[in-house]
Amino acid sequence: MSELIDNRAHRVRTLKEIIKTLHSGVPADQVKDRMKTLVSETDYAEIVSMEQELMAEGMPVEEVQCMCDLHSQVTRETLVQLPLKPLAAGHPADTFRRENEALRGVIAKMREAIAGLQALADAGQTEAPLMAWRQAFNDLMDIEKHYQRKENVFFPNLERHGITGPSKVMWAKDDEVRGLLKQLGAILRRQDATLAEWKQAAGFGERVLGAVEEMMYKEDNILLPMCQDNFTEDEWGEIWMASPRYGWCLVEPKEGYRPPEAVVQEGLKLSSNEGIQLPSGNLSLEQLVGIFSALPVDLTFVDADDRVAFFSEGPDRIFARSKAIIGRKVQHCHPPHSVEIVDRILSDFRGGRQDVAEFWIDLHGKFAHIRYFAVRDAAKQYLGTLEVTQDLTRLRGLEGERRLLEYN
Repeated sequence: MSELIDNRAHRVRTLKEIIKTLHSGVPADQVKDRMKTLVSETDYAEIVSMEQELMAEGMPVEEVQCMCDLHSQVTRETLVQLPLKPLAAGHPADTFRRENEALRGVIAKMREAIAGLQALADAGQTEAPLMAWRQAFNDLMDIEKHYQRKENVFFPNLERHGITGPSKVMWAKDDEVRGLLKQLGAILRRQDATLAEWKQAAGFGERVLGAVEEMMYKEDNILLPMCQDNFTEDEWGEIWMASPRYGWCLVEPKEGYRPPEAVVQEGLKLSSNEGIQLPSGNLSLEQLVGIFSALPVDLTFVDADDRVAFFSEGPDRIFARSKAIIGRKVQHCHPPHSVEIVDRILSDFRGGRQDVAEFWIDLHGKFAHIRYFAVRDAAKQYLGTLEVTQDLTRLRGLEGERRLLEYN
């Protein structure tokens, strides 16, 4: 055992020495050769120890962040891939991994669109690949929920166990990715770019995807194994309870995992039998859910930060909703060509210029009536926007009167 500990400590010291060498400007290829020679059994825990020791010795987080991608690339070939522990479907770590799988699919679509754009010789043919690129970018922006959940739910639990270095570095890298995505979004909103400019933008797009993939690698091979090795079942249960506040990225949790009952009971703010006191009456949680399910309209509420906060779950929704949209920017729930209209409605509501926007469309044989209402508090402060959608096909055909009871 002492030999194992000594070997591990030696590898951590070697990692620190090599990373410091990298930091001094030695070419990465030279470091890789040395790494292969000296470090052949590194696992995630040694990477974590190395980062924490560097920061404990006074190296600023910003400097570790700057080296992060480089030392990740250097250690990737020597990092031992530990077998993943089995997880119940819907376990927070299972959902996190499935989100990364879904993100890889979006990245593949984006790369396909970028390649199509780069292959063009005629500027008049940019519409289709640009539309595909913009749509894939919209889907990729769902990653914000993934990062929010990681930063606000996973990291605090790591810190309970005295593991602070990786969270500081990863959070800084998350913000770096956010900055790159913001720049790419501004580029994709352009309407006047030439074909040559779009091809140049494609190179930047590839850089953004590389940064996203690098973080996904760290999550799958460092963050999640570290969490699985350290978190208790109660902590995983707390993560499961807290996650809906931030939403899920592209996928929703599968059925299967259940947190410890003690965690569920502690986390419940309102039991199914406890009343909710409203200005005009009192309802139990069970009654409230039942009312939303019975309404002949579909409701979706977007909060003041433009994020989807709630939708009703009636049996015959006109527009299908997945729980994966909870916490998502509403702009990313619409195709690129309609985002301008969404932004205008939200701006007019937020600024107090309008309170209702109304549309009606023929949709697969149904006459769909769609209304948006500004939701405000007693002081007229904007709280969000409520979308109300209803199938009016049958109601439009009513004539005369019905005064006697008659079930349809």
